[in-house]
Amino acid sequence: MKIKKLVIRSRKPDQRGPCTPEMAALLTCWATSSVDSSSCAQTVQALTECMRKAPKSSRHTNTINYHLARLGKFL
Repeated sequence: MKIKKLVIRSRKPDQRGPCTPEMAALLTCWATSSVDSSSCAQTVQALTECMRKAPKSSRHTNTINYHLARLGKFL
């Protein structure tokens, strides 16, 4: 039996970042008032602090599809 193409779809982790609530609050504030409004300054400051303190995430690339394609020639 020959399999022409092997592909495994990886499970995608939750894509939400650590500052999602602050971003949602800022967008809500901008929707209710204008973007240049000074009433959203506290929300902007909260988002800025969250982004500054958020850990940098390193993406681990999954190489299983590469190896499956390479080894698929021998099946």
